[in-house]
Amino acid sequence: MPGGRLTHEDRRRIAAWLDDGLPFAEIARRLGRPTSTVSREVARNGDGGYRADRAQQATAHRTARRGPSRAPQPANDRRPARAFAEQFATLLAGTGLPRMSARVLACLLTSDSGSLTAADLVRRLAVSPASVSKAIGYLAGMDLVVRTTEAGGRRERYLIVDDVWLRAWQADTGAHARVAAAAQRGAGILGGETPAGARLARMGHFFEWLSAQMAHSAVADAVVQDALTVVAALVHVAGPVAAGDLAAALDWSGERVSDALDAVGHRPAIADPLALVCSAAGAYAVIPAPGRLSPAQRERLRKFRDPRA
Repeated sequence: MPGGRLTHEDRRRIAAWLDDGLPFAEIARRLGRPTSTVSREVARNGDGGYRADRAQQATAHRTARRGPSRAPQPANDRRPARAFAEQFATLLAGTGLPRMSARVLACLLTSDSGSLTAADLVRRLAVSPASVSKAIGYLAGMDLVVRTTEAGGRRERYLIVDDVWLRAWQADTGAHARVAAAAQRGAGILGGETPAGARLARMGHFFEWLSAQMAHSAVADAVVQDALTVVAALVHVAGPVAAGDLAAALDWSGERVSDALDAVGHRPAIADPLALVCSAAGAYAVIPAPGRLSPAQRERLRKFRDPRA
């Protein structure tokens, strides 16, 4: 009866309605109970998935063990795995992930199968289906969660795949590259000599460097090592040099020098804080990277280059 203890039949109805994806408020309305009664019931007996028979047995067992002077259990007295999942979710939220998305991700990560249905997540987290759906949409958009359909059924299942962190890393790398390109484009529009243009150029240079560092392991890339050697050679001669002359001076093949120059051209961050330039005659040189120095800094430094200034 409403206001009394939940019966076995009440628990069967709760389990069925949860499987149908109904929110706690609607389940409570159908039972004629407060929403808090339903949420507490699922939170207390839903670890690993809410099942009516198991919930009924667990409640009976707790009632039998409870004595008249038994002190109430503290709110944080939960199973270690569940407590860890909540703590881990807090850490993930600290990185910028929305709180509910962090809880869903932590729940998936700490499940043995690495995959759960929406109903599973609703029961484990004691939240509404709408909250789970929004969180899954956010995680799927970041490629942190993959949606699949259960074999022979229509329910979606959400899983963590083995290369999830590689996917996230690659997504961040692509985003940084796009920010770098947009900032450099803005610097060109506003003009590199203006304060705003110089600011955008510095921003673009930083994100370009960050993208290159994330996309490649520079110390292990032989082409990058060759590119750094070419940059050092151009600094050493302090003037324009043709690719053929560079090859002869370094005792390299023309193809090796060409690959090194192409590497700097496609990944300018390799030469930081310098930039590679090529004249119309095909001679290469290095100059300070655009945006590394502000117009005011260049003006103040000019006197060291020209003693008469």
